[in-house]
Amino acid sequence: MTISPIKRPRVRLDPRDYEGLCRQVLRRDGWRCQGCGKRANLQVHHIFLRSQSGDDIEDNLITLCSECHDQIHSS
Repeated sequence: MTISPIKRPRVRLDPRDYEGLCRQVLRRDGWRCQGCGKRANLQVHHIFLRSQSGDDIEDNLITLCSECHDQIHSS
């Protein structure tokens, strides 16, 4: 008999709650890109992407500027 791992439900917030979480992450990261330190054009990035079952939780989010964010997604 093969035992398959239990699949847990993914945490996906509604847009209003997600926006609040993003503000919390920006505050946590000191309103700076965690890649290069810039303070402009900031975005919140999922470390484990939503498309790869990444959760909308603080531990899975990081602040990046648009340039660093684009660089990660083009790799």
